[in-house]
Amino acid sequence: MYKGKKILAVIPARSDSKRIKNKNIIKLLNKPLIQYTLDVAKKCKYIDKIVVSSESKKILKIAKKNGVDTPFLRKEAFDDFTPVDKATLAAVKQSEEYYGNFDIVIQLMPNCPIRSLKTINSSIQNFFMSKKKSQISFFEYNYANPWWSHFIKKGNMHPLNTKGLFKRKRSQDLPKLYCPTGSIWISNVNTLKKYKSFYSPSFGFFILNFIEAIDIDTHEDLKLAKIFYKHFIKKNTIK
Repeated sequence: MYKGKKILAVIPARSDSKRIKNKNIIKLLNKPLIQYTLDVAKKCKYIDKIVVSSESKKILKIAKKNGVDTPFLRKEAFDDFTPVDKATLAAVKQSEEYYGNFDIVIQLMPNCPIRSLKTINSSIQNFFMSKKKSQISFFEYNYANPWWSHFIKKGNMHPLNTKGLFKRKRSQDLPKLYCPTGSIWISNVNTLKKYKSFYSPSFGFFILNFIEAIDIDTHEDLKLAKIFYKHFIKKNTIK
């Protein structure tokens, strides 16, 4: 319990995925993808209970093998169209039936395997210090700067930024832009129940580095994660 608040960590892990079959349990180096999230969550001293939310008995079996309780199958919100916020909310409600009430919920997506324990701890501390009702993790865009985005229409390239800001400034002079990552999302339980989303009014934010923010959706992402893990995690560049 941190600052008198009971904290639940939810790891949403449905079985299906359009772009990578069995994504949440596909091997990343020598371990199932979800195991990286299980391992780091278990080390976090601020988390009181960890649950894996899945409709797959196979995924829950892996979680149980790694020392995480799996008392229930997900009853709802496991199709391709339901936002993960609602899956986490459903997991909160099911968890309350087994373990009683929680004050804070932390959503840890298993397809973000490189977040460190230090970063999770810092994110939780930032949430409490900011006194926001919810918090989303972000990373700063690097070489792929959205200010320079174009789209194709009738065979021609057109700038997405119609104000032409990118024409007047160097890339380093443009305002910084940030992208959300599913790595570490936090909310007061009552706030999540009220808005059914971590994007509550005036939500807080926590900035991750690009490596820890990697979100695996494609086989190319998986290859990149392997490179990052070998060269940064195993060499203790990120702890």
